[in-house]
Amino acid sequence: MDYTKITETPSNHDNLERMETSTILHKMNGEDQKVAHAVALAIPQITRLVDALAERFIKGGRLFYIGAGTSGRLGILDASEIPPTYGLPHERVVGLIAGGDVAIRKSVEHAEDDEAQAWKDLIEHEITDLDVVVGIAASGTTPYVLGGVAKAKKNGLLTAGITNNPGSPLAKAVDIPIEINVGPEFVTGSTRMKSGTSQKLALNMISTALMIKIGRVKGNKMVNMQLSNNKLVDRGVRYVSEGLGIEYVEAEELLKKHGSVKKALDAGAGN
Repeated sequence: MDYTKITETPSNHDNLERMETSTILHKMNGEDQKVAHAVALAIPQITRLVDALAERFIKGGRLFYIGAGTSGRLGILDASEIPPTYGLPHERVVGLIAGGDVAIRKSVEHAEDDEAQAWKDLIEHEITDLDVVVGIAASGTTPYVLGGVAKAKKNGLLTAGITNNPGSPLAKAVDIPIEINVGPEFVTGSTRMKSGTSQKLALNMISTALMIKIGRVKGNKMVNMQLSNNKLVDRGVRYVSEGLGIEYVEAEELLKKHGSVKKALDAGAGN
């Protein structure tokens, strides 16, 4: 390797088993406080990705996350929250994990070592050159991810990679490398910790900024959210009430009539 694999370097803390519980937690928290700063340093690259994504998304493109283990699960988590939060179909943002859906809950041995599988998983979705593939791998060396982004790039798709090892093979393989150096983990090599937290923050930024850019947010409200339970209906009524300056009961009737916050706001504004 011609780079330092920071995710495997020894923890800044030792003799963990001798520590009091409060000491363990305070020291973990101290390490966690470094994560947001590390993510902030990657904002220029995240900006490039979001702007490129928005341009393609408006034309019908889609966003695919590919990863293994924790990284794959985080991609699936982010993708699964787009439909209820922003009202888009499930197929617009898709998370794929090495080992398939069973790997969401249980580890699938050696699934991440298959360099060809990610591309097979991607082509099942009839991908086009408007789509964007984001590989997620703390190590930056996961074969499933590397094979997927390489084939995607070869076939004309825009590629990005989220990794916690600057200069890693993933960073070098993609069009837009997002390198988040959080330093060594509290428990050496346990990348579900700071590395995973940094990936979650980056994914929040990518998908939320994308939804704002393509018009799925009005002001600061989720006006396209699915009204799938009482809590969300109540939230929707309050959005309409605040947005139009009307009483709750009137807003509730308007929302029931039009079926979505955005349509209710548009209808109310037109009166």
